[in-house]
Amino acid sequence: MANITILGSGGFGLALAMTCHSMGHHVTVWSKFEEELTEIRTTGELSGKLPGVKIPQEIALTTDISTVSGKDVVLVGIPTQFVRSVAREAAPYMQPETVVVNTSKGLEAGSFKRMSEVLREEFPRNPIVVLTGPSHAEELALGIPTTVAVACEDIHYAEMIQDIFTSPTFRLYVNADVLGCEIGGAMKNIIALAAGISDGLGFGDNTKAALMTRGIHEITALGVAMGAHVETFAGLTGIGDLIVTCCSMHSRNRRAGILIGQGKSPQEAVRQVGTVEGYHCCEVAYALSRKLGVSMPITEELYKLLFEEGCSSLSMAHLMNRPKRHECEKYPATDILAEKNPQ
Repeated sequence: MANITILGSGGFGLALAMTCHSMGHHVTVWSKFEEELTEIRTTGELSGKLPGVKIPQEIALTTDISTVSGKDVVLVGIPTQFVRSVAREAAPYMQPETVVVNTSKGLEAGSFKRMSEVLREEFPRNPIVVLTGPSHAEELALGIPTTVAVACEDIHYAEMIQDIFTSPTFRLYVNADVLGCEIGGAMKNIIALAAGISDGLGFGDNTKAALMTRGIHEITALGVAMGAHVETFAGLTGIGDLIVTCCSMHSRNRRAGILIGQGKSPQEAVRQVGTVEGYHCCEVAYALSRKLGVSMPITEELYKLLFEEGCSSLSMAHLMNRPKRHECEKYPATDILAEKNPQ
């Protein structure tokens, strides 16, 4: 039995808390929002995050960040823009033997750092593991079969988390490519926003299939340029997470995109939906793509739409009327490698 603290009372954190509790682990959920914990205590659920899902009373609830002290596992399940500040608050109470598991998907504004890099800076003595993949909290909490990847530079810790979190309805695959897993998890939110805009504009399955397919090409191009393994993007944290986020109404990114396609401003859409990771990640990813010289036309058009008052229908027209290309072009890192090592 493991002693686990989950930082964040969002839907996914609560769903993982329920999964771990069902396997006999001792689970504490920390939140900075006392009103959310009060709702759980009084009604047995958190209607805004997991409506209709009963949360076991045995799961401890607290606003005291020192609850991370002495734990086997501390899981971070909060929006990316708050990961560093919460980690910094928790750091004085952390013991070096505690394994930190990140589930937040995104890149830090300004630094371009992945969440595991942020956590490594704030918890320099602790092993950092990434848990990511196609996993809507609404389904995981109901015990619907779900499969994700768990990645760490030290495979021992990934396998440890695999053992702790695996349940009859939650299956974890170990992956050594931490960078690729995180880039796939962060970037798919951008493509899901674009897919939602397509839905809001009234376009069909053909359009969404094109966005998803060319989207995974963009994600892979960026990941490979950063040093990720190309195979990772054909797996759970690449195409798997992209499918679930682009096609489901559980996806906040898709729902926000639909509102934008229907004429809402990006800011209003985000306000209505709540946490929309793709909105924040798009700005960072666009700057990163320009820094690395990686062509990402969907990301670029979405950036213009979100932050430069572009037009949804014109953005689609721009994508459709780009210069003609071959489909199977090499990724940037492959080109660079070929130049260094000519046949």
